[in-house]
Amino acid sequence: MAQIQHVTTDDERLRDFLSLRDTSLRKLLETERGIYVAEGEKVVRRALAAGHEPRSFLMAPRWVESLEDVLASTEAPCYVLDEDVIEQLTGFHVHRGALAALHRPALPEPAEVLEGARRIVVLEDLVDHTNVGAVFRTAAALGWDGVLLSPRCADPLYRRAIKVAMGAVFSLPYARLDDWHAAPDLLRDAGFTTVAMTLGEGAVPLDTVATERPIALVVGSEGHGLSARWEHESLVRATIPMNPDIDSLNVAASVAIAAWELRPTRLAP
Repeated sequence: MAQIQHVTTDDERLRDFLSLRDTSLRKLLETERGIYVAEGEKVVRRALAAGHEPRSFLMAPRWVESLEDVLASTEAPCYVLDEDVIEQLTGFHVHRGALAALHRPALPEPAEVLEGARRIVVLEDLVDHTNVGAVFRTAAALGWDGVLLSPRCADPLYRRAIKVAMGAVFSLPYARLDDWHAAPDLLRDAGFTTVAMTLGEGAVPLDTVATERPIALVVGSEGHGLSARWEHESLVRATIPMNPDIDSLNVAASVAIAAWELRPTRLAP
């Protein structure tokens, strides 16, 4: 069972929870320590249910009882501070006053994510954690099998991405494609039809794309969209028909529409 410890903000054991709003600092610290931070009762529960190992907890007094069953299942220490003090420590208001620092699990190889899958989302250089989290939540909700990330994509285990995804990053398999140049060949060799979301020349309406074969839905960065290589190498280029006065959609919204249109099976009501 976790040991409940009332602490002060200068306790060095709280360093995993310092400056959570500083994205650059968190990338460095979390990579060095092999950890990530989950925020909120539901998300913390889902992380542990997925088998992720907690390193420590930080919570306001009123959440200790709510998470009593979680704390009973681990030896990781639970540090307790008042909510306003936690806000000073972390740099933001902690909604539902509970945080956990967890050890990062080892990522699978891309081939493991592709094995047996029929629907995969491929993200090229999405740098906004909110968009990455929203894509994971959509893909999980609509029955897709996994996500592949380019080397420069935002971290799905960054606190904001986890929160937006409502923990879907714990249940949906994903991997990084270190050799991004070879990724189109990898997907073709695995039997996937690559469908590039683009406004470029030759794009067909999304609702005309055949769905019989396994599909890899490829979307590009928030600013420039897909690279020329991915547009050229994808077997299908598709677009969402829309009001011509609106030239594009947010990438997470585009993925939501495409994931529904290309979903693998009819979902139960």
